[in-house]
Amino acid sequence: MKKNTPPAVDKLAYEEALSELESVVEALENSQPTLEESLALYERRQALALHCAALLDQAEQRVRRLSEVEPDLDAAQEDEV
Repeated sequence: MKKNTPPAVDKLAYEEALSELESVVEALENSQPTLEESLALYERRQALALHCAALLDQAEQRVRRLSEVEPDLDAAQEDEV
């Protein structure tokens, strides 16, 4: 029987990657995997963490670009308050 291979990390949405990251960390903390399983989980954890960080960086850059494009909108909203 073939083991289910997890999806490629770079194909996961942020929420999917974060959920899997939490599951992997829990598996490392609460189970007793073999050395090989531990190494595979650790490698997957690293890949997921890097992917989540990259997606957050991309989101932050998008917000900054939007803020630069429409700075007058922010000022107008502050004036209304």
